[in-house]
Amino acid sequence: MASMWHHSGMQPADHLAALEREGHAFAEVCTDADLSLRIAACPRWWLSDLVWHLTWVHDLFRFVVREKATWPKAYEKPPRPDRPLLLPTYRVSFAGLVEELRQADPDTEVWTFTDDHSVRFVIRRMAHETAVHRWDAEVAVGREASIDPVLASDGIDEFLTHFVHVADEDAAPIAGSVHLHCTDVPGEWTLYADTDETGAPSFRLVREHAKGDCALRGTASDLLLALWRRLPAERLDIVGDAEVAARFLAYPRLK
Repeated sequence: MASMWHHSGMQPADHLAALEREGHAFAEVCTDADLSLRIAACPRWWLSDLVWHLTWVHDLFRFVVREKATWPKAYEKPPRPDRPLLLPTYRVSFAGLVEELRQADPDTEVWTFTDDHSVRFVIRRMAHETAVHRWDAEVAVGREASIDPVLASDGIDEFLTHFVHVADEDAAPIAGSVHLHCTDVPGEWTLYADTDETGAPSFRLVREHAKGDCALRGTASDLLLALWRRLPAERLDIVGDAEVAARFLAYPRLK
């Protein structure tokens, strides 16, 4: 399948560089941290659970890319190590992922959980997965944290392209249009949310300035983190129909 255009202009080499930066930063945050700290965005998780989550996600996609797997059925999730070995295991898994992605052709077809079945998508997804969880870890240890603006703008585009439609069956329909506008770097999107002829939710995304029923403005980092339910809506400048904005921010159910 043809890869999708990226709003920020980031290319696979840029995403790979971001992944390396974020992955090493995550390990640095966790190295001397209390791994029993709670993760605010994932209340059932301790920091140790976050380390393990990233470890096996990196390992899964290393396998998918290495094997050019079109379905991950053959993947065997490794056993979770004891706490003292969590970070060493993370470092090995992360290094293996980076090495595999560095050698891969971005246009190779592989399994993903979206309709973009390319290594290019995997590189992009791993950069954003790791960046948001690095933010989680920094907040857990009490640091001020944000995400690089250019990477965050690209992450908003990824979210609106691939994740905005994933919701619980009982989620209230957004039933309106939402304009998002980064205040610190280029990035504007308008999402039109409606229902199709069967009554199923439908979404149309345009990457341009347009008037929506509501507008959400903020730094790219704040917008991205609000979309992933890391920051409250109060961190954003919301204009227009507040109910549409609230339904939009409450709609996606992914963590």
